Amino acid sequence: EQELALVKSFGCVRWYWNFALNACIQHYQETGKSLKLATYKGMLPQLKKEYPWLKEDCYSSVLQCVAINLDRAYKNFFKGQAKFPRFKSKHHKQSIQYPQSVTVKDEYLKVPKIGEVKAVFHREVTRKIKTVTISKSSTDKYFASILCEVEVTDVKQLG
Repeated sequence: EQELALVKSFGCVRWYWNFALNACIQHYQETGKSLKLATYKGMLPQLKKEYPWLKEDCYSSVLQCVAINLDRAYKNFFKGQAKFPRFKSKHHKQSIQYPQSVTVKDEYLKVPKIGEVKAVFHREVTRKIKTVTISKSSTDKYFASILCEVEVTDVKQLG
């Protein structure tokens, strides 16, 4: 059941990435300008009406992260720091990013729209969770990367 929910979320994220990337490419071909982040974030409410499964199968903040990541990929390309963003395929590594509402309780990671997932933690999560990225490898294994907020108390000046 949880694996099915993850598969659906991966599918929604992949579909929205490909949809938004296609919109960016078309807009650039027509106008010579790239789309703004607000434009493809603004597409989401209408897309959720047209495609109800986007709302049912995927946490909304995850889709907003897709827009932010695509915007960053586009900017990095135009700065010459990265290759052009590619369309996503379900046959390669997949990931979804949760920017909020993920909690850790004992041996479980509580994820919106997925539920409590039993996990093996390599470190104790003692700080505030900022982002959780769940990935599925090509060998069908799942991994979670947890980014926590850390206070830096003493910074040494180098050189």
